[in-house]
Amino acid sequence: MNLRIEKSKVNNQQSRIGITGSKSETNRLLLLKALYPNLNIENTSNSDDSEVMQKALAVTHHPSPITDVIDVHHAGTAMRFLTAFFAIQEGKEVVLTGSSRMKERPIKILVEALNELGTEITYEENEGFPPIKIKGKKLTQNKVSLPANVSSQYISALLLIAPKLENGLELTLEGEITSVPYIKMTLALLNEIGVTTSFENNIIKVTHHPSPIIHHPITVESDWSSASYWYSIVALSEIGTQISLSSYKENSLQGDSTLVDIYKDFGVETIFNNDNSITISKTKNCQLSIVNYQLNNCPDIAQTIAVTCFGLGMGCHLTRLHTLKIKETDRLEALKTELTKLGAKVSVTNDSLTLEKSNSINENIVIATYQDHRMAMAFAPLALKVPIQINEAEVVSKSYPDFWEDLKKVGFSIKEL
Repeated sequence: MNLRIEKSKVNNQQSRIGITGSKSETNRLLLLKALYPNLNIENTSNSDDSEVMQKALAVTHHPSPITDVIDVHHAGTAMRFLTAFFAIQEGKEVVLTGSSRMKERPIKILVEALNELGTEITYEENEGFPPIKIKGKKLTQNKVSLPANVSSQYISALLLIAPKLENGLELTLEGEITSVPYIKMTLALLNEIGVTTSFENNIIKVTHHPSPIIHHPITVESDWSSASYWYSIVALSEIGTQISLSSYKENSLQGDSTLVDIYKDFGVETIFNNDNSITISKTKNCQLSIVNYQLNNCPDIAQTIAVTCFGLGMGCHLTRLHTLKIKETDRLEALKTELTKLGAKVSVTNDSLTLEKSNSINENIVIATYQDHRMAMAFAPLALKVPIQINEAEVVSKSYPDFWEDLKKVGFSIKEL
């Protein structure tokens, strides 16, 4: 599905948007619910990734003498989390596979850590990459080390299964840690269901926990990554533009909540309301010509920030983004290619992006999305400045299926080609 978005303007009369639960929190809680079935979860994400998780975890309820093949498509979180989950399902044998891009995304560090703990995981095609065959076992080993700068999903995958290991887990992270907020999110959710954890220096400990002690439902906070596109829309709009989003917490577990502070640089203010909604408002025009951000704690908003800066005629230098090379696409190269089409001057390294200040945007450019939901959503706000076309726009279903309909609600003029 290719979409053309005419030059648009936000209609402030229809500016309240409900966003479903965080994909990151939902997928962690879905795995914990599979380990502890009496958990009750509310406001789960309606993303493709979370549906993939639910379907895959349902396989455990249907014991089979044959090997189940589970296809996670493009869902990187599901691939990492399910690798750990099925590794401890005694007597269960599965093959985890995915899209052609998923077969290029590394899994070796996690597999080696799990095998060191006593699992039996082998590669079906290429060493270090999916698809993988997992034979579930009871694990008694409880100490393992990982490089600290790897994807936090590897670390969280191990932490999520840790309370079910009979001796718990002591995980040592070697070097400088990349994505602390995502690790802390995992630990906070474990704490919420009654699991004892500690995170001191670079050592994380999780105790064995046979059953949860929580009785109240756990409500998933809405997704801050999805909110980022609305921050971009407000930043690119005229002063006085307001949009309300629900449901968000001021003390969020999500690293992307740093949007609140970052977008102050673009003239956007955030108010946390009593009903768990936020109101984001354009209060002034940005006076900065260039911004510098280290985004190792929130790499998923790098695309949004880069496009916002370009739309405002600003420059930016975004660093510590090495994990973007192994996402749905190489996001740094994809950003460079698409921004260049629009007239931007961009350079990238293995872990950074530099955008020069510019004063014009090429109109009617066709944006390729590379099977990456965040490419589609990050570039859409530019329609506030120029008409734009987004190809393969259906990719947004990976994390935010209602995105295009929500844009229409606030005044975007969108038609399918």
